[in-house]
Amino acid sequence: MTARIGVVTFPGSLDDRDTQRAIRLAGAEPVALWHKDKDLKQVDAVVLPGGFSYGDYLRAGAISRFSPVMETVIEQAKAGLPVLGICNGFQVLTEAHLLPGAMLGNDHLHFICRDQKLRVEHADTAWTSDYTAGQEIHIPLKNMDGRYVADSYTLDQLEAEGRVVFRYLDFNPNGSLRDIAGITNEAGNVVGLMPHPEHAVEPLVGTGRTDGLPFFTSILKKLVNA
Repeated sequence: MTARIGVVTFPGSLDDRDTQRAIRLAGAEPVALWHKDKDLKQVDAVVLPGGFSYGDYLRAGAISRFSPVMETVIEQAKAGLPVLGICNGFQVLTEAHLLPGAMLGNDHLHFICRDQKLRVEHADTAWTSDYTAGQEIHIPLKNMDGRYVADSYTLDQLEAEGRVVFRYLDFNPNGSLRDIAGITNEAGNVVGLMPHPEHAVEPLVGTGRTDGLPFFTSILKKLVNA
C-alpha cells in the first residue's frame, strides 16, 4: 500500500503544491488537506508547508494554529503521527506548542532568499533518517520571520537531548540563537525547520541539487517499515 502524506493548505500557503510534488517524487501519495477540515483523511503523516498563512497578521503562524485542522494535527502528533513543519509550518508548530521556542523577525529586518548551507545534527528523526549526522547540505531559504529564539534553559535542553536537527553553516541568515535551523520534539516524530527542502528535490530547480529529497524518502521508509 502506498504511504499517504497530507499537506495542509492555509490561506496564504505558497509551497503546498511544491511539497506535494516532492512527496510524489519520493514515491508516496500526497493528500491535500484544507485548513477548515478536521478530517486528516487517514494519512500516515502530515506536512505543514511554507508561505504566509493569514498574511502573518498578528504573528507568523499564530492564527493558523487555531485552524480546525490543527486540532486534529495536535492530537495525532502527540499520539505519534509524523509531522513536518517547513518555514511557516515551523512557525505554526511553535505556536501550537508541538515544538518549543518561538520564531521572531529576522535580526536584520529584511526578507531573505538564498541557498543556505546546513549541517545535519540529528539523523534519527522520522524525517531525517536518510541523512547522516554531520552531513553538510544546501537547502533554499526564504523568510522574514525566521529567527529562532528560546530561553537558555530550553536551548540547553535541546542541545543536551540532541534535538537540534539542523544548524546554519558559514552564515546565520536571520539571527537564530545558536545557529539553529531546525529542531525536533522528544519523540522525534515532529520536526520543524526554516529552510525549504521541497525546493531541492530536482536538479533543474532550486539549488540544482537534490539535498532536500531525503526528508521525503526518510518518512516514506519509516512508514513502509513501520
